[in-house]
Amino acid sequence: MIVEEFLRYMQAEREASPLTVTTYSDALEDFTLFVKGLDGNMNLEDADSDIIRDWVEDMMDRGYRATNTCKKLSAVKSLFRYALRKGIVTKDPAHNVQGPKKEKTLPVFLKEAEANELFDGLTWDYNNIKDVRARTLLLLLYSTGIRRAEVIALRDQDVSLTNCEMKVTGKRRKQRIVPLGKEIVEALRLYADMRDRDIPAADTTGAFFRNDKGLQMTDAQVYALVRKYLSMVTTQKKRSPHVLRHSFATAMLNHDAKLGSVQKLLGHESLNTTQIYTHVTFEELRKSYTKAHPRA
Repeated sequence: MIVEEFLRYMQAEREASPLTVTTYSDALEDFTLFVKGLDGNMNLEDADSDIIRDWVEDMMDRGYRATNTCKKLSAVKSLFRYALRKGIVTKDPAHNVQGPKKEKTLPVFLKEAEANELFDGLTWDYNNIKDVRARTLLLLLYSTGIRRAEVIALRDQDVSLTNCEMKVTGKRRKQRIVPLGKEIVEALRLYADMRDRDIPAADTTGAFFRNDKGLQMTDAQVYALVRKYLSMVTTQKKRSPHVLRHSFATAMLNHDAKLGSVQKLLGHESLNTTQIYTHVTFEELRKSYTKAHPRA
């Protein structure tokens, strides 16, 4: 009961995205199964700090990376904070539980040559709605840095090709205005015209990116599309929509954009989150120096 109530709270009052709610739900289901495996009569409210620590260790034993383990622990911490406020528990057993130390990894991104190959080197059929939709979606992710959930949530009324801008709804329903360059405006216009001609809307949501059935594209469909085309231009293992977001930020900083501007475009609440991309550009600089300088 407590889990269902908490997830409703996250969705209705915290306005968490569907992806966040699903992530929390999966984590709490994993924790519930672990607790029930210890004692079938035990409720989550009965769990103490030792049980939560044992669960964290169990996840590590099952091969979870530190980052994923910490994300799941964060969901349990949020659950118990909620339970404490509601008086369901008298103390928060997760408060002092620490997750494993996260690996220090830099964001994966496309090099500019790879991005050029993606948009200009591949053979795109501009008379085929599937090709046009794929290239437009990829170009939008790369040229604006918006998240997968944000591109899925785009509605027709959010995109103004006249004003060369779009309204993006980010995490916790926060909205921001993102400028659109000439190339992406032309791509969006071509896609919208072909979409309206070839893919009639099957619902009333007004989704900007529709699948072949005329419905809003799903997370899985966007992920599969991005992975398919990134596989054609890069050998790196990670080929998710977030790679294009990282590529946008890195390209902006490499071309002298101010960190604060990139922060606003990405929709980051904290400048510290955006700061990671300065490390990416520095690492690229270090590689160039090591490769090129005779005394390096």
